Amino acid sequence: MKKKHITLAVTGLNNTDNPGPGVPFIRGVKDSKEFEVRVIGLVYENLEPGIYMEGLCDRIFQIPYPSSGSNELIERIEHIHQQEKIDVLVPNFDAELFSFMKNEERLHKQGIHTFLPTLQQFQEREKHRLPEFGKKYGIKVPASLNLGSLGQITEMEDKFDYPVMVKGQFYDAHLASNKEQVRQAFMKISTQWGLPVIAQEFVSGTEVNVVALGDGKGNTVAAVPMRKQYITDKGKAWGGITLADEKMMELTRSLFQKSKWKGGMELELIKTNAGEYYLIEINPRIPAWVYLAVGAGQNIPEALVKLALGMEVQPMQHYKIGKMFVRYSYDMIVDLEKFAAISMNKEI
Repeated sequence: MKKKHITLAVTGLNNTDNPGPGVPFIRGVKDSKEFEVRVIGLVYENLEPGIYMEGLCDRIFQIPYPSSGSNELIERIEHIHQQEKIDVLVPNFDAELFSFMKNEERLHKQGIHTFLPTLQQFQEREKHRLPEFGKKYGIKVPASLNLGSLGQITEMEDKFDYPVMVKGQFYDAHLASNKEQVRQAFMKISTQWGLPVIAQEFVSGTEVNVVALGDGKGNTVAAVPMRKQYITDKGKAWGGITLADEKMMELTRSLFQKSKWKGGMELELIKTNAGEYYLIEINPRIPAWVYLAVGAGQNIPEALVKLALGMEVQPMQHYKIGKMFVRYSYDMIVDLEKFAAISMNKEI
């Protein structure tokens, strides 16, 4: 079969101890038997490891942080598009999604295809709105309190027993066992991610996750559950194994059917000793461990690209149980010229 040639632009090449989804997403699309892909890496920092990985990206461009303003970010994308003729753009960070969702039509008119949640879908699953989200879609969610100041810690102590989870709007989560730990976490998170900081009731059990893809019409195109086998001090999975868990799959399919979710999603769940599931977080994009799904038989990156291009995608029903991923660090030796080029010219 003749492969379809496409140019794919991807963010999230920060393959560090807090890895982005860009590198595994690119690997998944490159595994496709249907696409011949030219990859444009979009980076925010000049030391993102994906810049220096041989054979990963054909070109690299530095882009401005979303905090600089949506218009500046999109104008930079349009400038890159004039050179590279981007077919599909896949943003991989929560903090940048709003800018791309807001400008989805503007990009599409120029031939840049995306496949993103709607603004309503994105906003209703935000961490500080998760209890209302759970009620709406019939999913158990731990109680939480939005902290706008340190003075509210006393109010939190009236509602929750220690320990509690303290989380940022977009990233970062800390387990706090006393008032001082809550205060420290609040200061750290609010400085980096702003307010509110979310204090969430701690639910004891096993953390399990699902990577899934919805077509925006209520159908689950793909879904693979896993259990973290090794977790870093940042709470990131450094190893995981696919599970046979029909209850998790039913929960995922029900959520997609009711919400008509469009695009990739990661559900973070706690399975209690009593076998109950509590939703603790929804990440509105593909997670960094997505290559486990590819290895288990569901090429979610390829399917997302197809959906972005308006191609037909059949739901993937099966995956291999007991497949593991193990992440590792690797020292790359690179020439200073590459670092200098991205630092000075904003592209390679």
